[in-house]
Amino acid sequence: MLRKKIVHYCGSDQKKQANAAFLIGCYTIIYLRESPESVYRHLLFGNVSYLPFRDAAFGTCTFHLTLLDCFHAINKALQYGFLDFNTFDANEYEHYERAENGDFNWIIPKKIMAFSGPHSRSRIENGYPHHAPEAYFPYFRRHNVTTVIRLNKKMYDSRRFKDAGFDHYDLFFADGSIPNDAIIKAFLNICENAEGAIAVHCKAGLGRTGTLIACYIMKHYRMTAAETIAWIRICRPGSVIGTQQHFLLEKQSEMWLEGDVYRSKLKKTQKLAVTKILSGVDDISINDSKNQNASRKDSEPVIIRMVCCWKL
Repeated sequence: MLRKKIVHYCGSDQKKQANAAFLIGCYTIIYLRESPESVYRHLLFGNVSYLPFRDAAFGTCTFHLTLLDCFHAINKALQYGFLDFNTFDANEYEHYERAENGDFNWIIPKKIMAFSGPHSRSRIENGYPHHAPEAYFPYFRRHNVTTVIRLNKKMYDSRRFKDAGFDHYDLFFADGSIPNDAIIKAFLNICENAEGAIAVHCKAGLGRTGTLIACYIMKHYRMTAAETIAWIRICRPGSVIGTQQHFLLEKQSEMWLEGDVYRSKLKKTQKLAVTKILSGVDDISINDSKNQNASRKDSEPVIIRMVCCWKL
């Protein structure tokens, strides 16, 4: 088997050629451990060009997300544990990404998911299924989703989530637009302080949803805007639309800086906590002043307990 070559071929359609090249590159990065740059050079052999991976908008593509961006995204996803085939369930992914089954995808496993906005009641409208909030409760509870963030206009009463024990927040901004700094700050604060996973939605769960999740990823994982858009789009095709793509490019350095400051503060807080613990240990007196003549045998259990606590 090791001597056999794998040949992957497609037709002359440029979209299929780009998809085929993407799959070949992913295999090479994930299983053969080649670098994104090396894979990309191989695929460009013969002066071949590939279509960019675009958003869900109609019209001219104004943001060129290249194969190399996608390969870097896959590489970073492996590095940060976003992509792990030991735990990834392909059947579950294919089931829940369908509109009739909820239309949602995990972007950061066990942390942030994107989904299409719920409606006041479950129904079929113009051939497209809509789901009431209650349709999501069983899955959310099984996967420790504790928080829901709504970015679009109100299509359901938020109390339906709250009464079921979920935290619910509204951070509205217009469809196809970009969030202001106050919304970004509020979104990041919610994500950073939520005890469980967060489910984010707008109307379709693509543009506004992908944009804010991208801000979180750039801040906390220092991925470039292109890598971030690529990863979100790999998980949920078409995400981050139109001007939102260019907006994330402009926000990249700011999110990186905020992330550096956040991690620095977190490191100082952890160091301070450890210092307090050590100070508390220093204050412990092994010998009881009332029993200074106690035998060594009597004091040994105390010493043993202290060592055990230190190891923990």
